[in-house]
Parts: sequence; C-alpha cells; structure tokens
Amino acid sequence: MTKRLQAIGNSAGIIIDKPILELLGITPETELELSTDGQRLIITPILQKSRKGRVARLQERVLTAHEKTFRKLAK
Repeated sequence: MTKRLQAIGNSAGIIIDKPILELLGITPETELELSTDGQRLIITPILQKSRKGRVARLQERVLTAHEKTFRKLAK
C-alpha cells in the first residue's frame, strides 16, 4: 500500500484506512508512539498493557533519581 502525506494547515498527515486501524485495535482515542530507525517512521499504538509498563518504568526512574528527597519527605 502506498500513501502520500496530506497538508493539514501548517502540518502534514497521513490517512490510515479503517481495516488497518481495526487490525491494530486503534481508535481516535488511542495514543500513538512515533519513532524512527533512521530510514522509516514507526507508529506504534500504546495499549493499556504497555502503558502500565511504561508508567512503571518512569516511576522507577523518578524514584531512583530522587531517592534522597523521598526519604527526607518520608521522615
């Protein structure tokens, strides 16, 4: 399947056909993560499971980075 970007104001967008959206379980409310491998644009739906894992990883980073502060606050 080949697509072209469409102008949307000062930006550009791509229309994703309904069968592909249904196959991936994407709705208009689904958050999408955009990344690249240097040659391709990779669009990944952020589903509930991966969102929980992502939150857990971020929580761990915050706790590690601010451990001293949280210990002081706990006293």
